[in-house]
Amino acid sequence: MNSLNPEQFRELVYYATLAPSSHNTQCWKFRNEDQVIIILPDRSRRCPVVDPDDHHLYVSLGCAAENLIQAALAQGLSAQCRFDPAGDGAVRIQLQPAEKRVTPLFEAIPHRQCTRAEYDGYPLTPDELHQLEMAGTGDGVRVLMLTSPTAIETVLGYVVQGNTAQFNNPAFMQELQSWIRFNDQEATRTGDGLSGRATGNPPIPRWLGTLLSKVLFRAKPENEKIARYVRSSAGIAVFVSAVDDQAHWIEAGRCYERFALQATALGIRNAFINQPVEEASLRLAFARALGLSSGRPDLVVRFGRGAEMPRSLRRSLDAVMI
Repeated sequence: MNSLNPEQFRELVYYATLAPSSHNTQCWKFRNEDQVIIILPDRSRRCPVVDPDDHHLYVSLGCAAENLIQAALAQGLSAQCRFDPAGDGAVRIQLQPAEKRVTPLFEAIPHRQCTRAEYDGYPLTPDELHQLEMAGTGDGVRVLMLTSPTAIETVLGYVVQGNTAQFNNPAFMQELQSWIRFNDQEATRTGDGLSGRATGNPPIPRWLGTLLSKVLFRAKPENEKIARYVRSSAGIAVFVSAVDDQAHWIEAGRCYERFALQATALGIRNAFINQPVEEASLRLAFARALGLSSGRPDLVVRFGRGAEMPRSLRRSLDAVMI
């Protein structure tokens, strides 16, 4: 196979960058080397407070890799993905000619979003739950599908504990605020971060948002909102890695992204509620509450049907291609 031409590479990177990332940091760089696309972690965009071990960073690389793999197949390219711990923690995607296949997961990529809103509260069908579980299962990664009210309330209790701990941590709040885009102009200028448009908050100037931060960001009202959101969901998916290392974190990202794309193809929304796995002091107790005797709970995701929200923005492709 000849090297990818610039147009092919650019198109594959475009689809890869539509993946989610913690705080929408877009913590990746892409390089084209002959028959291999290399996804590198952009450590200048890491979040050392909420993600001190770079777990979410590597999950984000896995999400981007899965999008790229699905997009490659639509171009008539099969892709083999492997983690290269010696190569600056890069993900290497080897491409080979294959039969062109445009899958529902590929078609869902531009429509996938983390929908931070209330859902309609209706359960999914057994077939829908099975499709999501199959999509979210991978090599050394499984997904727990929790749909009973008791299980959902158990998870919610840990989400509230984690959220309270984060909102009471000044370093966390400072880091979060640095990635919040308080208005459309700021979001458009940076092309990253957590924009108000994606959460339904009204636009305000940054100076006012900073001034009012102690009023805008309080644990109690945020916990009340989270409780409404979680209880409106059809269920919660918890992704669990068999081994707690970077290779499995990447695989967890790939599994989540397939889950999210399959959900999107079925008209199902999803959003992260990762507080119990982000707070190290809660993670072990959370795992035990789920009945886990081994493995690391990587991601916590609520799902259900609901209205589409405005989309988070992305930086230019030139900013992430090297």
